Amino acid sequence: QVQVVESGGGLVQAGGSLRLSCAASGSIFSIYAMGWYRQAPGKQRELVARITSGGSTNYADSVKGRFTISLDNAKNTVYLQMNSLNSEDTAVYYCNADVVRRSGRMDYWGKGTLVTVSS
Repeated sequence: QVQVVESGGGLVQAGGSLRLSCAASGSIFSIYAMGWYRQAPGKQRELVARITSGGSTNYADSVKGRFTISLDNAKNTVYLQMNSLNSEDTAVYYCNADVVRRSGRMDYWGKGTLVTVSS
């Protein structure tokens, strides 16, 4: 079994910062990539940022220059530093772990953490 657990969401004022964390644990050989997705009310889930174990990153255009994703391979933990938050960043943020197990490469999701930006 693999568990993916997010933390760090909350309420923040516009212009403020938050740091999200997500740890993957269980029977994992290695991490291929981890990422953050978000879903705002009435909208589809979208990619925010993703990072591979080798350090390659990609970001949604809407967060470039404001958000930074990082990965601690030793801890199977991904972080999302979010700066200059605005109301459009309000959403449930989900962590995705793309892991390698004995049975092959598989995808796992966390339950999500709510980020609310007040104006």
